[in-house]
Amino acid sequence: MSDAVAATAGQRIFLDRQTPDAYKAYVRAARTVRAAADEAGLGRTLVELVNLRVSQLNGCASCLDVHTRAALAAGDTPRRLGVLAAWRDTELFTPRERAALALAEATTHPADADGQERAYAEAREVLDDAALSAVIWVAITINAFNRVSILSKHPVRQD
Repeated sequence: MSDAVAATAGQRIFLDRQTPDAYKAYVRAARTVRAAADEAGLGRTLVELVNLRVSQLNGCASCLDVHTRAALAAGDTPRRLGVLAAWRDTELFTPRERAALALAEATTHPADADGQERAYAEAREVLDDAALSAVIWVAITINAFNRVSILSKHPVRQD
């Protein structure tokens, strides 16, 4: 690590504290998205799988910590969460969950146009319009929170 990088590493600001009104707007948006997901019948475990998978892709330790706890509280299993990064290689996830995970990955990496089209087409087979929209909004929302946490270097603390 260069001296300049090392010098600024300890000077990170918490974006959520520095600009609280912007952060509060994101929190309000997240509540709206959560309500849409509930109305679409996604269920907490599916929403948390999306939150976790996107956070894995983005490398957000803080969000991984928060959403692992939320997934377990919602009734998901340590086994499923442990293999989530390789969800395509296991039969532990339902077709609906698989479609949502593929769509979340496509939302996180939109530059892969072919992958995005495949994920969208597969999702259309098992998700209705409301569920499809809600999955995309959940992925968009957690992507935003990942960026806030990553750039703020939010810590993961011992309990």
